[in-house]
Amino acid sequence: MSTIGVSRADWGRRIVIALPYLWLLLFFAAPFIIVAAISFADNTPDTVPPVTLSGSGRSYTQLAADALYPAAYLNSLRIAAIATLITLLIGYPMAYGIARAPAGWRGPLLMAVILPFWTSFLIRIYAWKGILSENGLLNQVLRGSGLVEDPGTLLGTEWAIYLGIAYAYLPFMVLPLYAVLEKLDRSLLEAAADLGARPERAFLTVTLPLSLPGIMGGCLLVFIPAVGEFVIPDLLGGTETLMIGKVLWDEFFSNSDWPAASAVAMVMLVVLVAPIVLFQRARAREMAR
Repeated sequence: MSTIGVSRADWGRRIVIALPYLWLLLFFAAPFIIVAAISFADNTPDTVPPVTLSGSGRSYTQLAADALYPAAYLNSLRIAAIATLITLLIGYPMAYGIARAPAGWRGPLLMAVILPFWTSFLIRIYAWKGILSENGLLNQVLRGSGLVEDPGTLLGTEWAIYLGIAYAYLPFMVLPLYAVLEKLDRSLLEAAADLGARPERAFLTVTLPLSLPGIMGGCLLVFIPAVGEFVIPDLLGGTETLMIGKVLWDEFFSNSDWPAASAVAMVMLVVLVAPIVLFQRARAREMAR
């Protein structure tokens, strides 16, 4: 191969490698820097001058002084953690069943899991609002069956938020789990059975430990967006449900306090980066073994 051909191939590889970094620079690093700058400002970008940097950290001091913000963070983390656990309890059997299904059935079953993504997220959440309302489908079925005369309503409660998050983010849990379980060597289970392990013990000692990477990946994919979720708590939760996404909305659009909202977003980003770093370190240690 000529020197010109090698040079072109080398430049081609460099361009291909540079494209993802350019994407991250434009759509992650640049917005991150802008939000970080606004968080240290004393005014909003729609005033003149657009942004006045003070370096005083007034917004961060406000976050520490007002009990509303720590409560919103803790409540968001709690709700996201419980919703992630519910999603895991639902998604693991689904992923396991799909991975153990005949090869011809796996594609259609995975398509059924992904199919809700073909519909607007907002429409799907509005549908749950109709199902869970006082005169919704769920209460009509309960009344019609005669089991409950006055079932009340789940709408406006934290249980509705858990249900909405579990429904909306279930594919993010199933797909990583399926990717791990589908590659599981079944001869290991046969060896465990030959050694006298019952199916439940073989699952706990072989399948579950080997599927931990999928569990961790699925939990992160559900937990991280659930912490900052706004639409589901706003439509399905009650007015007393305090989550950081609602606080961000109020600061940006109701109070027009962009520096405070940017500071809230920056702190939330730092909080969410911690589990990602821990996950990456755990994976690195696992790969090094």
